[in-house]
Amino acid sequence: MKIITKKEIIPIILILFSFSIGLFIYPNLPERLPSHWNIYGEVDSWVDKNFAVFFFPCLTLFIYLLMTFLPLIDPLRENYYQFRGPYFIFRTSFVVFLTGLYLYTFWAAFNTELNINYFILPALSLFFIIIGLFLPKIKRNYFVGIRTPWTIHSEEVWDKTHRFGGKVFIVVGVVALISVLMPLYSFWIFIVSALLGAFTPIVYSYIIFKKIKGFLND
Repeated sequence: MKIITKKEIIPIILILFSFSIGLFIYPNLPERLPSHWNIYGEVDSWVDKNFAVFFFPCLTLFIYLLMTFLPLIDPLRENYYQFRGPYFIFRTSFVVFLTGLYLYTFWAAFNTELNINYFILPALSLFFIIIGLFLPKIKRNYFVGIRTPWTIHSEEVWDKTHRFGGKVFIVVGVVALISVLMPLYSFWIFIVSALLGAFTPIVYSYIIFKKIKGFLND
């Protein structure tokens, strides 16, 4: 199973590049950097700059490597080969998102008036859309996708759920992206949309499973 290719160097270089930027501006950074924002996009928690500069790139690298090598211990690992391209795009998009958040933290350290909602909500919205495009291509496995007892049990339920879930995630991403134009409500619109996007495919997988089981029992 060759899901790990030379392309993996792209996200690795991106992580190392962002870390290099952190080291480059380290002497000019304030002693504390923003680490959390409230629902209004205002900084409400801080962290020591040593922790921020060194920990977050390492965390991004660790998560990326975990996502890359975890399929090797999946009992259904051969299925990853069928969606290795989309899976690479997904992992790389995840790195881009975390790297963008890492660099945004430096920017916010010099300008605490920045509202992170204008970064995080569009970024997460696009991420949802990417997931939506990615989901229908996923084949049955134990680590990636909409994993419920019903999708794991049946390949037909898996495929139908992921086609449906892909459409749901794209709708969630578009709605969340539009909500940025309504800053007073954007956070809550995003939260409600994300929750619906997370739970709807789970319910759908159960309904499809029951229908298929009922059909087989007739």
